[in-house]
Amino acid sequence: MIADSELTALCSRLARALAPPHERYRPLRVEESDVGWLDDARATRLARATDVFDVREDSVRFVASLDDETSRSAAIDRVARELAVAGELSAWRDERYAVAPGLGAAPWFLLERAAARYFGIQTYAAHVNGVVQASEGVRMWLARRSPAKSIDPGMLDNLIGGGIAVGQTIAATVIKDAWEEAAVPAPLARLAHPAGTVEICREQPDGLQRETIFVHDLWLPEGFTPAGQDGEVVDHRLVTLAEATRLIAEDEGSNATTADASLVILDFLIRHGRIEPDAPEYEALDALRHPNRPPRA
Repeated sequence: MIADSELTALCSRLARALAPPHERYRPLRVEESDVGWLDDARATRLARATDVFDVREDSVRFVASLDDETSRSAAIDRVARELAVAGELSAWRDERYAVAPGLGAAPWFLLERAAARYFGIQTYAAHVNGVVQASEGVRMWLARRSPAKSIDPGMLDNLIGGGIAVGQTIAATVIKDAWEEAAVPAPLARLAHPAGTVEICREQPDGLQRETIFVHDLWLPEGFTPAGQDGEVVDHRLVTLAEATRLIAEDEGSNATTADASLVILDFLIRHGRIEPDAPEYEALDALRHPNRPPRA
């Protein structure tokens, strides 16, 4: 089992990395539903686009003439491009997310992925723990993100992980990213076992990250060696679960792991009994997986 001191370090690191929002946020509303959240600075910035947004003290809304998905999508895309030119977004992905009542539902509008956190919309991702039942015990594959990535460059990550774009299913995202990031062929990727979700709601430099991650476990053959195909992953590392625990407790340096991946790995450790319910930090670590953290309005 994992030493108490390591669990304390892990809990401390993730509590900081996944801390709840502390700024005041205004909801972005569509048809009386809160579909995004904006801090005061970003809401004030959007007030300049008077032909797109009606910015009030308690909310941000589309103007009345933008009353369907097509018109909203076109208008917010124009605003997003202006924000990108002004350097207020992360790198443009040319990939859109559906802003909808739920995954797969008819969208209120579509939004460029780079602008998701700026507007504080709910996003969805699929991550996969790539694990191996080796003769000496369970091992886990980690990936190193390219230093050219605009978000978390050079950090360690889950073997497979990516956002679910408009028109994509969870399963299709897993299969696509499994090949691109690790050269896992589709028949093997289809064996990834859905293991529930974890939730993130935290402030980031580019806005509010509100994400549901669909977690999977994929048991790989002992002789399998992953290889990145699209340049977004530059290296892979096979580690013991004890090593994985130490890595996700690190805040900085060459061994730092993204907060998202750290949460997914923590979830694996809890589900597979590597962190026992009577461990001193168990309840605090368990709570990190499903926080109740609505932004403060």
